Amino acid sequence: MAALTMCLHVDLPSWLNSLMGKSTAEAPPLTPEDIVKVLQDRGWEAEIVKAASMPDIKPINPKGILKCVDGRGSDNTAMQGPKMPGGIYAIAHNRGTTSIDGLKAITKEVINAGHVPSVHGDTGGMLGCGFFRLWVTGEFDDMGYPRPEYDADQGKHAVEEAGGTIEMHHGSHTEQIVLINLVENKTFEPDENDQRFIVDGWAAGKFGLDVPKFLVGAAATVEMLNGPKKAKIVIP
Repeated sequence: MAALTMCLHVDLPSWLNSLMGKSTAEAPPLTPEDIVKVLQDRGWEAEIVKAASMPDIKPINPKGILKCVDGRGSDNTAMQGPKMPGGIYAIAHNRGTTSIDGLKAITKEVINAGHVPSVHGDTGGMLGCGFFRLWVTGEFDDMGYPRPEYDADQGKHAVEEAGGTIEMHHGSHTEQIVLINLVENKTFEPDENDQRFIVDGWAAGKFGLDVPKFLVGAAATVEMLNGPKKAKIVIP
């Protein structure tokens, strides 16, 4: 993701309380309307759209990599896997898993779940993943997320050793919108000439993540990296 130009800390409890309309312990299931409301309250443009209106939505292919939401060009063409901030780093981040052994275990978990685990860098190195850069440098500290105990290169080697894939992006960020996809086992493919951030929200549920925290983390990442505050929530 693009070079960091600002530091924005998000009050996670306030976000969740606003998102759910009550304390997190009593929270009902998350709805698309909840997501739209919170994004709009933060100054985003957000709307709900039906999958039928999105002709490029595609079924998940087990050979596709579980990859970052990054919309830039890639050296990998297997783009029909789930998309989460930082690839499998999103799972570690959400769970508070900070060790190398924990990252390796997540890599194997993703393989066992029928996906190809990945993390990425770009032409500038492995810190070319903006999500991981924010995490390792403490930009999520105020949200209650402990930092990883490894750097970007150590994370790369751990994922490789556990059977995962390393993706390398190229080009500049020109994303114009964030797609938050709630259609289970479906995704969108990135197009470096028509860039979008693609967040497969359903995948957070598949891996037993805290879905509101996952979506807050994704939105906060876009904001901290000066991405587009415009979203479509894709539903069945």
